[in-house]
Amino acid sequence: MGKAVKISGVIITFNEERNIERCINSLKPVCDEIVVVDSFSTDRTKEIAQGLGAIFIENKWNGFLDQKNFAQSKASHDYVLQLDADEELSDKLQSEVLRVKNDWKHDGYFFNRYTNFCGKWINHSGWYPDAKLRLYDRRKGLWSGLDPHPGVKMDEDASIGKIKGDILHYSFTSYEDLVNVSASYAKQAAMAMKQMGKRTSNFKMIVSPPVRFLNDYFIKGGFKDGFEGFIICKTSAYYTFLKYMYLKLLNQGKSI
Repeated sequence: MGKAVKISGVIITFNEERNIERCINSLKPVCDEIVVVDSFSTDRTKEIAQGLGAIFIENKWNGFLDQKNFAQSKASHDYVLQLDADEELSDKLQSEVLRVKNDWKHDGYFFNRYTNFCGKWINHSGWYPDAKLRLYDRRKGLWSGLDPHPGVKMDEDASIGKIKGDILHYSFTSYEDLVNVSASYAKQAAMAMKQMGKRTSNFKMIVSPPVRFLNDYFIKGGFKDGFEGFIICKTSAYYTFLKYMYLKLLNQGKSI
């Protein structure tokens, strides 16, 4: 038998009035506190979060990686469940987290993320299954990797489990959002890669995007998601091209 633990729900936000209530309400049944770290929203995020009983902390934005690690450091409990504001726990995942909470055996737990794109749940396209480690002992794990998509890296001696149920991710409400966010994230990724001393080549810019598309659309079954799957896979390839293009420009001393 494992031990019963207390869990801190942690969320980072910026102008998330559309999503924050759903996210907080999904954490309430399983968390002993909810901490929201906000980068000075100008909408009703603060009002909504505090009205739902969350601890609200404002902190200057310095990228996803720094903000997520700062947020987990502000939790009262060492066992952390960290979500993005546009995510919520499914009913099944709530039940599984409660079970783990009362019988904690591992240092961290994976579960899948299920994404809704323009009103349609995406079952393939490199988007599902999308395993995320979001429930963990912060003494054994920190956020690591490249912005804008860091992940929790656990210590080498940490034990990892996987539980059933999905994070429900309400991602993009329009095709334009997908394209614009992908371009923005490509810039952030290129800047992070530049800081790490990474370089690229014309060959990589030419080859990597079609390889990404073929992998996501055919091998990972994006064609099964219909028109939405095609758009997602093409945009992922576009993101890959932009990331390496921006990196090349930065390494040439040009602005992006």
